[in-house]
Amino acid sequence: MPVSDSMISGLIDLNRAGEQGLVAQLTGQLRGLIAAGRIAKGCALPSSRRLAGDLGVSRNTVTYAFEQLAAEGYLAASHGRRPVVTFDGGEPIEGTGVATSKARPATPRLSPWASKLKQTDWPMSYQAPLKPLRPGHGDFREFPNEVWARCLRRSAVRAARRELGPVNRARLREALAHYLAASRGVRAAVDQIVILPSAQAALTLIAAVLITPGDEVLVEDPGYPGAAVAFRASGARVTGIGLDRQGMQQMPGMAAPKLIFTTPSHQHPTGRLMSLARRTAFLGSSRPGRTWIVEDDYDGEFHYDSRPVPSLQGLDAHGRVFYVGTFSKAMTSDIRLGYLVVPPALVSTFEIAQRHIGLIASSHIQEALAEFITDGHFLAHLRRMRRLYHLRRDHLVDGLQRHLGEALTVEVPQGGIQLVARLKRGRADQAVVKRLVDAGVEARALSSLALGKPRDHGLLLGFAAWRESEISAAVRTMAACF
Repeated sequence: MPVSDSMISGLIDLNRAGEQGLVAQLTGQLRGLIAAGRIAKGCALPSSRRLAGDLGVSRNTVTYAFEQLAAEGYLAASHGRRPVVTFDGGEPIEGTGVATSKARPATPRLSPWASKLKQTDWPMSYQAPLKPLRPGHGDFREFPNEVWARCLRRSAVRAARRELGPVNRARLREALAHYLAASRGVRAAVDQIVILPSAQAALTLIAAVLITPGDEVLVEDPGYPGAAVAFRASGARVTGIGLDRQGMQQMPGMAAPKLIFTTPSHQHPTGRLMSLARRTAFLGSSRPGRTWIVEDDYDGEFHYDSRPVPSLQGLDAHGRVFYVGTFSKAMTSDIRLGYLVVPPALVSTFEIAQRHIGLIASSHIQEALAEFITDGHFLAHLRRMRRLYHLRRDHLVDGLQRHLGEALTVEVPQGGIQLVARLKRGRADQAVVKRLVDAGVEARALSSLALGKPRDHGLLLGFAAWRESEISAAVRTMAACF
């Protein structure tokens, strides 16, 4: 109910010991009273002299508050006259310090995609702090931070002389083209490489360019949850395809989907390697220009027992494979850089789409990374980490087999930074994971990575980020929990 000018001072409560100044308090409380309709449009406020006397503050305090509210459009003020309210209130404004009715806030209307976000467990619901044996991480403690800092400093110095250039820096694209050709058999011209803030950003960009609502996308099941998230956000119908010992199965007689997502070099999460024959079969069954394949090589830098099989993209003769990679596993996750190799026919479209969506990576970081690669620091770091992670993988496998062999069946991956340990005797992995997390050991439930009804129950365990003493302690904790 609107109040008269004589009652206004009784509604103001100033705290002289508060962190906020008196002018700000008075301005905020008057603003709130007007916005809530307590002081109605057309009402004349008390004079600055009278209101200052009622509140026990200086006249300047009141004058400054009136001037601010007049500038915001709440009051009309003129010399020698009392200010008059010009704002037609009734809507409370948050943060004004004025009590308003406790009406239940309206439920926001979300898109169909956003309304289902809370039903997923991706990213993992327990993200911090990092504890053994959380999967998906390399050991940032082993990263050559001093070398990287020098590259960053030199990039910052050069930035003052660098003209505004393309969003995908030429030096990094050239360095990546050479590295990927030598290490993964990727065949890419420099202009096919798009630099992005993450591998997930690459999937988002692919979905935005290629997916029409209702298109069918095939993904591995179980598989990387971020892929289904990205494609569903564009309206795709996502279908899970089961695995065998070679990874994603080929389904004979299936109608051609718009897109196939696969992790052939180290299937996520099982670590299985897709054979050369299976890769060739996938390429043979996809129709150029109709079915696209997305190859996510998320941790392909790490191989231990044999040389890696060449990339699917390198075997593609018809330009139908996208190759996705990231530096967060090989270097450190806070670098926030990924990349995408685009088929030649789509290069110009993706360059425009990248800018339209705003998936732009820092040019400063790109230049520093280009130097880090071309000066040999990246390969030196990878060689050292391969040896270290190989030892850590074997240490975790040995510990699990010795202490938990009756409860778990360990699948030993040929590479990567994590492994799967399957539960015996029909245990439910979600309950086991909760018990382990409560005890201080982080794991991912294999069933949580299933697209449909889970076929298997097990634990996804990381080994790369953890020293052998930490792995041993975690295994002992796991044994106690079981």
